[in-house]
Amino acid sequence: MEAVFLVQHSYGVGEDGKYDETKTIGIYSSLEKAELVVERYKVLPGFKDYAEHFYIDTYEIDKDHWEEGFVTVHGGDTDEEY
Repeated sequence: MEAVFLVQHSYGVGEDGKYDETKTIGIYSSLEKAELVVERYKVLPGFKDYAEHFYIDTYEIDKDHWEEGFVTVHGGDTDEEY
């Protein structure tokens, strides 16, 4: 399996953390490289205040990763279309 590793930083903002503030940090060729980037970012201004909000996701290359069908979200309501 050939894979890449997506690093994101995401936390809740607004009233009761209702909305997500998400930043894509980068896509890396190994888990080790992704983990090093997270450690580097954890001490940067702003990020250090939300140091526990980094996520690393593994994505297999040449594979579909969304299989649930089409979904639209309108103000908290979800309309599913298949």
